Amino acid sequence: MPGSISSFVSVPSRAYDGVKRAMDIVASLSALILLSPVLLVVALLVHARLGSPVLFRQVRPGRHERPFEMIKFRSMRDATGPNGRPLPDAERLTPLGRWLRATSLDELPELWNVLKGDMSLVGPRPLLMEYSGYYNDEEQARFSVRPGVTGLAQINGRNETSWDARLAYDAHYAREYSLRMDLSILLKTVAKVIRRDGVVVAPSQIYRKLSDERAR
Repeated sequence: MPGSISSFVSVPSRAYDGVKRAMDIVASLSALILLSPVLLVVALLVHARLGSPVLFRQVRPGRHERPFEMIKFRSMRDATGPNGRPLPDAERLTPLGRWLRATSLDELPELWNVLKGDMSLVGPRPLLMEYSGYYNDEEQARFSVRPGVTGLAQINGRNETSWDARLAYDAHYAREYSLRMDLSILLKTVAKVIRRDGVVVAPSQIYRKLSDERAR
């Protein structure tokens, strides 16, 4: 419901929007330049182990639910079962893919999404398009801001928390985001990535899809 989404965002948050976008541009461009050797090495590894394409592309809902193409490094094989359907994620995930996910290196290409303006460094993680229609009114607040590479839910359990808790964190962030909150989330994210805290390389093994859970 894009027409009503802006009502979720506080005036202080709206005043910070310009600063937040400027920070995203500077930080993502700087990171893409500084990490270009890492991006190249990972791309070569993925190509050597999984072949082409090197990048995984998927349409996700962005700010105001506008679709955009999110990019990540591929971490799974294109393996199918006897029925021609893809095998479960856990069976298609390669050792390289597990390592990329555990270190969050698979998400580095999302910096390009940030630079383009599809995403922000901090915000609710972009979920699947098929989840549209399963959010309650309060949870719709997540679409008032750009989706993020990391967010409040990711520093509070990441994939280990329930759907209700994760979406509540997203809604809280959309209402209260600020420079102080963003810097805190970024610092805590770095610490979690270094410790590999709360990382689940195959999330489908531990929780149901939101559409399946709320369709009951």
